[in-house]
Amino acid sequence: MGDWNLSIGTLSEGAQSRLADMLDNAKCGWRQLASVVAEEPRFRCSENEMTSCSLQVLSPTGSPSRYLLERLSERSCTPGFLLHCLKKMEHHEAAQYLTATVMERFQITVQPQAQHATEGGRVVLVCKAIGPAAMGYQWFRGKEEVLGGSGPELVLCPLTPTHQGHYICRVNHGENFIFSQWAYVRIVRSAGSSTGVSSSFFPPSVSGVRIVRQPRSQVVAEGDSLCLDCFAEANPPPQYQWYHNKQPMPTGKISTLRILCVTTADRGMYSCRVFNLYHEVWSDQVHVKIDPGSSIDSSWAEIDHAATPSPARQISKLYATDKVALLMGNMNYLHHRPLQAPMSDVHEMTNLLRQLDFKVVSLLDLNWQEMHSAVTEFLLLLDRGVYGLLYFAGHGYENYGNSFMVPIDAPASYTSENCLWVQDVLQRMQERETSLNVFLLDMCRKRNLNDGVPPQPGQLKVTANIVFGYATCVDAEAFEVNKDDLSNGIFINFLKQRVMEDEKVTVMLDRVAEDMGRCEITRGRQALELRSNLSERRALTDRIQSSGCPETTSARNLQWAIAHVLPQSRNLQFDCGVTVQLGFAAEFSNIMIIYTRILEKPKDIASCSAHLTDFTEGLDMDLKMSNQENLLDAGSLLPMEILLSAELPGLYTRLKGLQRLKKELTFTVCLQYKYTNLDEEVHERQTVTVGKPLVSKLNLHEPRLPRSYSASSSFDLHSFSHSSSFPEGFGPSFPASETSSIGSASTTWSYYSQPGVSATPSSPGKSNLPVEDDSPELFDSDAPQPLTTTKSLPHGQVEDLTYQFSNMHNFHSC
Repeated sequence: MGDWNLSIGTLSEGAQSRLADMLDNAKCGWRQLASVVAEEPRFRCSENEMTSCSLQVLSPTGSPSRYLLERLSERSCTPGFLLHCLKKMEHHEAAQYLTATVMERFQITVQPQAQHATEGGRVVLVCKAIGPAAMGYQWFRGKEEVLGGSGPELVLCPLTPTHQGHYICRVNHGENFIFSQWAYVRIVRSAGSSTGVSSSFFPPSVSGVRIVRQPRSQVVAEGDSLCLDCFAEANPPPQYQWYHNKQPMPTGKISTLRILCVTTADRGMYSCRVFNLYHEVWSDQVHVKIDPGSSIDSSWAEIDHAATPSPARQISKLYATDKVALLMGNMNYLHHRPLQAPMSDVHEMTNLLRQLDFKVVSLLDLNWQEMHSAVTEFLLLLDRGVYGLLYFAGHGYENYGNSFMVPIDAPASYTSENCLWVQDVLQRMQERETSLNVFLLDMCRKRNLNDGVPPQPGQLKVTANIVFGYATCVDAEAFEVNKDDLSNGIFINFLKQRVMEDEKVTVMLDRVAEDMGRCEITRGRQALELRSNLSERRALTDRIQSSGCPETTSARNLQWAIAHVLPQSRNLQFDCGVTVQLGFAAEFSNIMIIYTRILEKPKDIASCSAHLTDFTEGLDMDLKMSNQENLLDAGSLLPMEILLSAELPGLYTRLKGLQRLKKELTFTVCLQYKYTNLDEEVHERQTVTVGKPLVSKLNLHEPRLPRSYSASSSFDLHSFSHSSSFPEGFGPSFPASETSSIGSASTTWSYYSQPGVSATPSSPGKSNLPVEDDSPELFDSDAPQPLTTTKSLPHGQVEDLTYQFSNMHNFHSC
């Protein structure tokens, strides 16, 4: 029997594709479904998402319905609610198919967990699923099948260095199959031949269970969803069983318990039993209270919107006219210690904020000029009623209450003249009359002794809409933690668990601070500091309601779209008869993935592959990591499921630093092949030009126009119909004017000629900002799974912990 309360993302690939085929029609299709699911606010699609759905038809393999189902899956839409919506729109065929599919569906209840063990030891990876009888299991290491790995448990013994790597389990029944999450097995040497550092909670020789995140008591309105979390670390991996009023729950066998539509029958006491082969522990017992709400019961009967809403619903009348977020992560500093966490932190925050309908631009490794240009573009997208969020991860410092973000090209002894001044950004945000300004600064706040007299911020208006979330206290450092080849900042590790909560921003950040305070490794080292004058109950989850000026909304959406345009997928025909598919996807707003795949080849060609070479100068790329067989080897954080969804093998190349691209992107596709009866390899080449993809259209590397010029030629969103300054390819749709500057990024930039020139607020103006978007040709999968956050601390810093607490050195000075 299938579980109607799981996410629709747990449906098989074939089932989702079949549902999408049924819904790809105009009379009773995806548009009607989007309208019906909007009765639940968190499933409501933004205007930008609806436009993205429509654009899927431009791709040969695109499907608007599949794109919509993926967005619903990201928001934890269940088959039960989807079935309710299909019945309401009277799509009987899809409803009947979904019912049959769920009843025969299987799901993974125990996921394999990353493990560390000594050479010669033993590791057991566990993957358990429930569903129809006679399910099959197959384990893989990378893309290769593990011999003998055809059961729910994979035993590796005795361990050798060849066992190290990523493992995944495929569970199948007939033609349907699902994959588990990836688990990384790391082989470490014995204590006598290594540094003695253990990277897990428990040494390999010790088994145990430790709950690191306890469930909490809640008050939930009837008809709302309930979510209880219990997360544990264990070796062997933990299993979970939830109890309601001391009775085991048949569906409560994973770490997170979700009940989509609660009724009074769901009130009571909840607890979770966590166990493995050797140990068992119980979570805290929590009380769930159900207040009367607007839903009738849990059978998905139609909601009476005319009924009086509960007090909890009445609070949520605030809305945003739009939501815009700029996320910047600096890692590879030229004159300072490089960092590891910003890439994964920005990646995870991007995924979360996109689910909250933010227009997110995510940028890595920006120099001084690029940071100033990116922030200015961000500011110009703000307008009355908009929610603006700025997140920065990297080196930083604070002098006398003034915070500074350090670019990657800052000199060894940098001062405020070489950095970006946070308080200046705040003042410029206030000029845009936003409804909410949120700053999340994941950086150190130590004093910079090289800096002299600090700049003085101008007079701020009393707007009561400012929230500062500092990763650490004044005159303290921020830290990152390492796991395998990935890292997370301490701040983001806790923030990502709370950012989706429907609470006032300050309440949500207070809870993050409490979580950090309960963590043993952060106590006494790092504590979140919250500064706010926010007087209204504004939350990041607030809905978007368009302003009374549709021209303003259209202008903002178009400006945003300009800088997230990806090259279209194309097929290249070579003289030898080989067809090569060329595809593109965005990992960040300034990082793009290009893949090549052999679609067709003549029978007399034994083998062939397509490599990319001769890229346009100015790109930041490591040739050793280009043309890789998987995304991990190419240095990408995009989900591993992409590799397994590909019907044909391909090669992946990751292009970084697109903001520095000064000319159109050009590269060569080199086809290498061998005929069946010849040993000599033959080469053919084709040169490809794809224009300026993603954020490269904005020319962030160029100094902006002086303030005096900006004042006379500014482009405000309200004056959209009177002037235009769109880049090439977008100009013909709009009337040009005397202030038009087609081909340039904007006519309203503040001018910063060189480091040392003070930053001054610029006039409101027009901008084009990128949005994070995945290519449908390459990524037909759910949103990336959150990164695992098991941490490690080096010996010598703490006595009884096995975490490694890696200091972000030189955040405040050289």
